[in-house]
Amino acid sequence: MSIRPLFIASIGNPPPTYTNTLHSAGHTVLNYLRNWLQNPPFEKSRSHASGLLSTSPEYTLWQSPSLMNISGKPVSTAWRTFLSSLSTPEAKRAARLVVVHDELELAIGKIKVREGKGMSAKGHNGLKSVLGALPGMEFTRIGVGIGRCASRESRDVAAYVMRKMTSDEVEIMEDVAGQVSEVVREMKRGVR
Repeated sequence: MSIRPLFIASIGNPPPTYTNTLHSAGHTVLNYLRNWLQNPPFEKSRSHASGLLSTSPEYTLWQSPSLMNISGKPVSTAWRTFLSSLSTPEAKRAARLVVVHDELELAIGKIKVREGKGMSAKGHNGLKSVLGALPGMEFTRIGVGIGRCASRESRDVAAYVMRKMTSDEVEIMEDVAGQVSEVVREMKRGVR
């Protein structure tokens, strides 16, 4: 059984203004995931694009410091820093990037895991930015369902994703982090 180095990155909008907004569901889930995985508290890391970093021997968690729609460059910088920290060529080849993000087309409380390269961003500007910064790279995406508002008007959708989560929705995100922890544990063992 192989042990795969994982760099688990969340994209969203930066705290504190956007803490617990639907569009920053990836950050909310990563905060809870840190507890599920028993990682240490997040600390700002200049070498990782000034994002928030939580490193343990098992998992490296990182929150993008940028606005969602321009998150590609910080993700790319942090990923390259992570790779350079790995001590062997084998570890560098086995390492995987996991990006946790909000998913408008998925019911709240659900997750969707997609793996591979050349995947479509399906209109998600944060993912478009990441794909543009890491062209042709294979990585895993974990979409965190936030549901969809009834309207398809762009201003209504923007208002919906930028709203703060209710206390019930925040609690659901804690449960979602448990689902994500199962996925990353399988990835760590090389099962997924």
